[in-house]
Amino acid sequence: MTSREQLLAATFVELADTLVADFDVIDFLHILATRSVELLNADAAGIMLADHDGGLHVMASSTEEARLLELYELQNNEGPCLDCFRSGRPVVSADLPATRSSWPAFTDELQRAGFHSVQALPMRLRDETIGALNLFRTEPGRLSETDLEIAQAMADVATVGLIQERSIAASEVLATQLQAALTSRVQIEQAKGVLAQRTGLPMGQAFQLMRDYARGSGRRLREVAAHIIDGSIDEELLRQRGRPR
Repeated sequence: MTSREQLLAATFVELADTLVADFDVIDFLHILATRSVELLNADAAGIMLADHDGGLHVMASSTEEARLLELYELQNNEGPCLDCFRSGRPVVSADLPATRSSWPAFTDELQRAGFHSVQALPMRLRDETIGALNLFRTEPGRLSETDLEIAQAMADVATVGLIQERSIAASEVLATQLQAALTSRVQIEQAKGVLAQRTGLPMGQAFQLMRDYARGSGRRLREVAAHIIDGSIDEELLRQRGRPR
């Protein structure tokens, strides 16, 4: 196995490993950017990712020049990375004339930074595109088909890892919310029993009284339940506030 093959294998392992407890998205994307330059015939790389509202952000770059070019794209709403993200398809511009015909202002910045060709690859899983990988070259010409396939494969593996990590994070949030809801439900049931005992009302009416009071006072039902349990809400006041106006 050659050193390139070894590095490629190690890179795929790194890009697939997003389930560690101290997973760091920025470090993860920095690996993708730097390894793209090390493994491919590219001189710099930049990565944009979309937030939950679909807005793109520069997340990693192999050089400061690449970072500034990515920022320029966002600030001027023009460039290959944006087109790649929006279409979900690779974008290749092999020389400055081709680049200028698509993105004239961006091409001036590209040339000032010392680059003469650029290609962007989608970070996509099926129909979901979460970002794009930009590859910059100081020489004109596109990457070889082999390099393009490797670049897309790395982007794909990174995308699967990120979506997996996001899903787990979302599941953990959902689990926390569910547990909080279950805890609140138990507390509400306790408060309903306490209120029924104190007022002599049937359980159903006690709950309705508690609910009316919560709505009338603009408070959460679980908050009212907690105050009923600790006795800080007077039952007569509860009756008054719960009466329809």
